[in-house]
Amino acid sequence: MLHPKQFEVNEAWIAFRLNNAPIRTERDGDFNCIALMDAASCFILSSEFIPVTAAEPTRAQFRRLLKDAKRHKQQLPKTLFVAREDVADQVTFEATQQSIDVVRVPESELLIFIGEAREGFAERFEEPAR
Repeated sequence: MLHPKQFEVNEAWIAFRLNNAPIRTERDGDFNCIALMDAASCFILSSEFIPVTAAEPTRAQFRRLLKDAKRHKQQLPKTLFVAREDVADQVTFEATQQSIDVVRVPESELLIFIGEAREGFAERFEEPAR
């Protein structure tokens, strides 16, 4: 089982969907928020809104996520964790192009890292169920 204490800061990042339910906008439609988090500190390094209709970020969107995240420590991680349940072909391809090893794990193993961020995001941005 994975745990933040296993990692040094910037050794591994996690790519994940921050929202539980689509983020609704009147003007532009529904979105998911994709985030990159440092596995050791659980600090969200960057995020990007992508249309719900897209299965995953495009290579350009993911490249922008990586670029924004890199600003914090001026380096990319060695490893990127992605939930096995997520579609991540473009993410995997772009990370590999940047010499980052992609490790697919069950989302349940990532919850210790991302659970609190998802809860906080839901409290602030998601509409309560009616």
